[in-house]
Amino acid sequence: MAEGKKARIRVRTVNCTYVGDFLVPPMRNRVSDAINEDARLFISLTDVVIDDKDRSDFVAINKNLIESIAQL
Repeated sequence: MAEGKKARIRVRTVNCTYVGDFLVPPMRNRVSDAINEDARLFISLTDVVIDDKDRSDFVAINKNLIESIAQL
């Protein structure tokens, strides 16, 4: 079974900007398909850069705080 594919995305929230890898599940083709799932309340990013200065291995972001998302 396929594991999905990673996509590098930039997520801008009300507080800061995150750049990280988002895993698109194998049953979805696009980042937007996976992010817009009703059951998903948070999006998970790995290998994250926060505001171009801090780094984190993992960040979970509440979808209600997101202002914009761009695939890099």
